[in-house]
Amino acid sequence: MNIQDIRSYFPILDQEVNGKQLVYLDSAATSQKPIQVIEAVDRYYREYNSNVHRGVHTLGTLATDGYEGAREKVQKFINARSMQEVIFTRGTTTALNMVASSYGRDNLKQGDEIVISYMEHHANIIPWQQVAKQTGATLKYIPLSEDGSITIENVNNTITENTKIVSIMMISNVLGAINPIKEITDIAHSNGAVMVVDAAQAAPHMKIDVQALDCDFLALSGHKMCGPTGIGALYGKKEHLEKMEPVETGGEMIDFVGLYESTWKELPWKFEAGTPIIAGAIGLGAAIDFLEEIGLENIEKHEHDLAQYALERMPEIDGLTIYGPKKRAGLVTFNIDDVHPHDVATVLDAEGIAVRAGHHCAQPLMKWLEVSATARASFYLYNTKDEIDKLVEGLIKTKEYFGNGF
Repeated sequence: MNIQDIRSYFPILDQEVNGKQLVYLDSAATSQKPIQVIEAVDRYYREYNSNVHRGVHTLGTLATDGYEGAREKVQKFINARSMQEVIFTRGTTTALNMVASSYGRDNLKQGDEIVISYMEHHANIIPWQQVAKQTGATLKYIPLSEDGSITIENVNNTITENTKIVSIMMISNVLGAINPIKEITDIAHSNGAVMVVDAAQAAPHMKIDVQALDCDFLALSGHKMCGPTGIGALYGKKEHLEKMEPVETGGEMIDFVGLYESTWKELPWKFEAGTPIIAGAIGLGAAIDFLEEIGLENIEKHEHDLAQYALERMPEIDGLTIYGPKKRAGLVTFNIDDVHPHDVATVLDAEGIAVRAGHHCAQPLMKWLEVSATARASFYLYNTKDEIDKLVEGLIKTKEYFGNGF
């Protein structure tokens, strides 16, 4: 399938913004949705909208089949051993909070260590800060090398026999760094710690095999991988999930309710209280079908080529600084001397080019980079080299605009 065929599935790309053809370079924040996903969600609401697991009528059965069918698609997408190991959540943030609140709270004590890195998204920092306060555990950070990458030497120097939980993002949403998760997992396990993986930026762009990684938990978000907003998944090894207490309680997740005691359903439903995100799950299932039809290997190669092309073109602009290692996923984070990133994004928007500006929910990393904010262009399967050329042209205009004293 060529790039124009792929772009034809995304109706939002066929529009003008501020009188210019839209160039969408903000997929690390949220991806656009193909018509297959839009139609799958629309079909659910039009044809078989119903609650799941409760009714024996036809619509209820169709909805349950669609919802649980999506769970099976996630299981196969990440190669989990069982559907029982896949919990639907609102997204990566909810999934990480679930691990911290349930597993972390019950398994940490004073003197234990939680290890994360300076590049983590706030969603993989704040839950661990909170559970550390609650349990008396110590939060430690793996230092970054000069180019912003994580080295095995620094991992070995940070993780100790007191480390009980290691939680690392697979791909940095700022630096584009691709972290050595399997090696970090092996080090964590050799010290008796469990490994938690934030795969929000990885799942849309590369094939993930949780069995090969041997991670204990892994979180992903649907909206970054062509699916709807408000849906994601937590993978957890069955032996951990069975021992964990649910974070939310109420309907759907119960087996028996008495006046003073209740019991929970088996996995995965004991973690899914209330009416679940049915349409979102069905949309996520359709997104997985779409990504697998194109092929994650093809997507990864395409984005790698775009990133390398951007790294070749963007340094043509004097005063432009690019952050992160040379080997990276499909994004480029940068600053232009004496121009605030928000001003960069505003001028680019006038040219129809959508990029992200700010701290990218990574303030500790901004402090490490010694900047308050950056601009970021992130690429996905529907982007082209021509769009990177337009980005470079827009950045040249931005530099000229502010260079003339405006």
